[in-house]
Amino acid sequence: MTHVYDALVIAGGAARRLDGADKPALTVGGRSLLDRVLHACADAARTVVVGPRRPTARPVDWVREQPPGGGPLAALDAGLRRADRETVLVLSADLPFLTSATVRTLLEGAADLAEDGDGVIVDDGRDQPLLGAYRAESLRRELALLAAEHGRLAGLPLRLLTADLSLRRVAPADPHESLDCDTWEELAAARSRIREHGRVLNEWMTAVKADLGIDLDVDTALLLDLARDAAHGVARPAAPLTTFLVGYAAARAGGSAEDVAAAARKAAELARRWVEEEKPGTGPEGR
Repeated sequence: MTHVYDALVIAGGAARRLDGADKPALTVGGRSLLDRVLHACADAARTVVVGPRRPTARPVDWVREQPPGGGPLAALDAGLRRADRETVLVLSADLPFLTSATVRTLLEGAADLAEDGDGVIVDDGRDQPLLGAYRAESLRRELALLAAEHGRLAGLPLRLLTADLSLRRVAPADPHESLDCDTWEELAAARSRIREHGRVLNEWMTAVKADLGIDLDVDTALLLDLARDAAHGVARPAAPLTTFLVGYAAARAGGSAEDVAAAARKAAELARRWVEEEKPGTGPEGR
């Protein structure tokens, strides 16, 4: 199911517990926290980042809250002024493990809201208002009421906005997806977590594809099996060279996931033939 939405990424803040560092620019797995979040909402109709301009892996619209550093409500107000769609995805810029799976969960929940529903947020044991999908009109209404009541939005806590909204709670697709990086310890833990067995290869493949501008689902297991066969049946250096050639052949054939799989199967079959020739009884002496 395709969802048409705008994404608002909140990327300001003083990062006091990070000694004032530019938190969205800090890296996990060689990619900035901001870029990792932007990757999760890459299919947004428009992506508005609220905060100082920084290099990003894909184009976004930039806007600043007024005054700069005025807090989440001022940031939301600034971002909503650039949003056109009825549904807005609101994300903080420090979610290193966020994926499109949780984004889809939020958007699907927003699409199924009752008439009096205002949005869907992640609840991982605590509410995460900066990880949610909302009706844009609901946010505009509440922000206008708060501005009229308090005379400003700057400096007001986020809970004032969510207290009067009708919100559904959903779990993230994976518990790690709602983890943020507010301290150096949390950043170090995130950097360590992506290197865990069972995660590191997918993290690396995602990072490489992002940096190379490749939007392709790769069958990692298929390529690893091919690399193993080439290394064991031919020679260890054959593994990276073979997988490179498979990628080159797939690109020439059209560059689809099916093209990669077809090229990999051909190369794997060749590697198996090499292995067969080494078995006793398959050479001239075995005839």
